[in-house]
Amino acid sequence: MTDLNSRIEAARSEVASLKDQIEKARSGKKDATMGSIAQDTQPQIRGPPAVKARRTLKGHFGKITSMHWSGDSQSLISASQDGKLLLWNAISTNKLKAISLKSNYVMAVGMEQSKGNLVACGGLDNLCTVYNLNQPDNAIEMASHDGFLSSCRFLDENQILTGSGDGTIILWDISKHQPLQTFAEHAQDVMSIAINPTNPSTFVSASVDKSTKIWDIRTPDASVLTISGCHQGDINSVDYMQNGTTFGTGSADGTVRIFDTRACNELSCFGKVMEEGEGLTSVSFSRSGRLIFAGHADSNVVAWDVLSDKASPAFTLNQAHDQHVSCLGVNPNGDALCTGSWDTMLKLWA
Repeated sequence: MTDLNSRIEAARSEVASLKDQIEKARSGKKDATMGSIAQDTQPQIRGPPAVKARRTLKGHFGKITSMHWSGDSQSLISASQDGKLLLWNAISTNKLKAISLKSNYVMAVGMEQSKGNLVACGGLDNLCTVYNLNQPDNAIEMASHDGFLSSCRFLDENQILTGSGDGTIILWDISKHQPLQTFAEHAQDVMSIAINPTNPSTFVSASVDKSTKIWDIRTPDASVLTISGCHQGDINSVDYMQNGTTFGTGSADGTVRIFDTRACNELSCFGKVMEEGEGLTSVSFSRSGRLIFAGHADSNVVAWDVLSDKASPAFTLNQAHDQHVSCLGVNPNGDALCTGSWDTMLKLWA
């Protein structure tokens, strides 16, 4: 027994030593900032554009909790605590479809990107429910999570990823209504997932445990990369840049942080750490990656210039909504930003 205890202590010491070596290697790579590199670029990089509201989508009668663009940027789906999913034409603002849900407490919605015929949602019912927009009465309900559904994203028409309050992410076979893989390393609720735009076999997850993890669906037993120790609050949202190697996170601590998998490190931090309040609820990159938009619980939307070290945002949409901004997203074409709020409205900005 004494020999076993000594071996355990030796293993712990070795783990601590390896962690120190990793931190030293990471620190050694922090030889410059994005702002310092961009400042030396010639010719000078053009400043970010101005943005204003172009459309307001009215139709929900409860708090909007989630939204997602279609792959063609022509339509979007929204979920609300009025127990409805609404499909919108983003150009005309017309409602194309309304789907009534069994549970009003929906927290996540996602749309399949290739054809746009499928949408999925979930919430406090712990279910992932998939609807065919051409036959919305024939819903597919998939149950395996032991906690609320916080995020859902389609890989294709046959597979979908879901993140949950039980700390796991599940890859589902939609046609068989069965889980294919379970990704379980987070210590607390998974709040957001984002699929790599250049390699759909990999995705990133963000959690209340203040960590982000990169996963490969071909090797579900362990994450490829874990980054922790940066945010001081729950990480509520994560989004990939179009290059597939850089991602950004938004946290309840009020900061946005940019990470790159090639450096295994944080590149930039925007915003000031908040000791109180709900902080940032959602983030989304512009198509070019130059800007990262963040929705705030104080009803503002801020845009940070990724190529800047400035403490202040590139611009702020002050009082973008009358209440808490719960979700936002830039469309695939990159020419519009949609924000959703507890004030029951969605707004399109360009």
